[in-house]
Amino acid sequence: MEVDIERGLPAFEIVGLPDMAIRESRERVRTALKNSGFPFPQNRITVNLAPANLRKDGSGLDLPIAVGILVSLGVLPQDKVRDKVFIGELSLEGAIREVNGVLPMVLEARRQHVPEIFIPQSNGEEGRLVDGIAIYTPIHLKQLVAHLQRPCLESLQHKELELTEPGNGDIDFSDVHGQKVVKRALEIAAAGGHNILLTGSPGSGKTMLARRLPTILPPMTREEALEVTKIYSIAGLLNNKSRLINKRPFRSPHHTITLSALIGGGTVPVPGEVTLSHNGVLFLDEFPEFSKALLEVLRQPLEDRIVTINRVHGSYIFPASFLLCCAQNPCPCGFFGDEMKECVCRPFEIERYQRKISGPLSDRIDLQVYVPRVKYEDLRATEAEETSAQIRERVCAARTIQLKRLKRYGVYCNAAMNHWQVERFCKLDAAGNTLMENAFCKLGLSARSYDRILKVARTIADLEKSDIIVPSHIAEAIQLRAQVNQ
Repeated sequence: MEVDIERGLPAFEIVGLPDMAIRESRERVRTALKNSGFPFPQNRITVNLAPANLRKDGSGLDLPIAVGILVSLGVLPQDKVRDKVFIGELSLEGAIREVNGVLPMVLEARRQHVPEIFIPQSNGEEGRLVDGIAIYTPIHLKQLVAHLQRPCLESLQHKELELTEPGNGDIDFSDVHGQKVVKRALEIAAAGGHNILLTGSPGSGKTMLARRLPTILPPMTREEALEVTKIYSIAGLLNNKSRLINKRPFRSPHHTITLSALIGGGTVPVPGEVTLSHNGVLFLDEFPEFSKALLEVLRQPLEDRIVTINRVHGSYIFPASFLLCCAQNPCPCGFFGDEMKECVCRPFEIERYQRKISGPLSDRIDLQVYVPRVKYEDLRATEAEETSAQIRERVCAARTIQLKRLKRYGVYCNAAMNHWQVERFCKLDAAGNTLMENAFCKLGLSARSYDRILKVARTIADLEKSDIIVPSHIAEAIQLRAQVNQ
């Protein structure tokens, strides 16, 4: 931030590709300075936002503009603001208001070895998550100036990340009766981070099962919690009562969602649903009802675990490492293949409905499971079902095995392994290789499908605490991938 005041007709210009919120800061800063008792120069003021070729957005530049003007007027000595960062929006009376994205800015300031940073008091809980930097939270412009002239504020005390187990409320796998095969598939998906597709007639429990998937995922690590909190801070979605997100995200957008809302976008791109699902679950109900453009754009984040958005002023890369869970009916009426109710759809209608999911996208979904109708005896059974906590214990044990095996490669679950890692850690014996060869030829599998089946088999072996992949692991992985297509 550079401010220059020179003689001439009164003017207040901001250059350096500011957006409309920054252009309007001229009136906020002028009024805030006057109402705080500070002089406002009746000269030509030029504010430069460097670098000039990078677009700037948001109201968080109000405070540094005001500080720059006060330095130019001689109210504040320049050495008092050197090597300090100021973030905040100004009210007309000079109060410092909350802004979005403070946590990643504080982390970046620490990375660049900035000794002190001044942020709004409402963002203090975010700032306290970062240690190694002095953080101050003035509530008014006058208080900030008084502190810079003679230090009077105390820096915030760092708050350690408390990764307590988040409650699941009333949602638990014990609520679901029957569906043993589907529960097993969801356990494998959670253990290895594998994408999963649930297909079945209406009322079979697809949505109910999918909404319980987060309850069996392992708790987030410190790094994962910080990543998710940074994303939600930028998006302005942090809960005011709790600044640390310690529960894995579960996002369930409607099928009428726009492309930019799903992937991210805008004149100044903001995170979309795939990024808000980072380190969590993205649930797409009524999967074929999403437009073809929306579905095809998922291919990049599913493969690369990032989203790249190109704009005139630069490229933006958002993280998008999520577990995709989809639910769909087998046909437009929903009863194709149902044992109790006859399907009324014509063959071409069924084919057109199923073709909405392209081959390349379907190839990226590791587990494709059929959800049968729940039987009456299962629905009325009095035998206690397995709880989410019991399943989660096995999932966490499998993830621990994967972490020990893959952490040195920067990979934390089997689904994220590349081809070289699959070749190294998913070796087959003679019987397993014969079984895989038969499946590859008879089912017409692709090279990508081959790798993904081996990853699922590796996860099944980890759940059973087996060092090697045996034919039974391969057979179960093939069965869980091919159920919908049979």
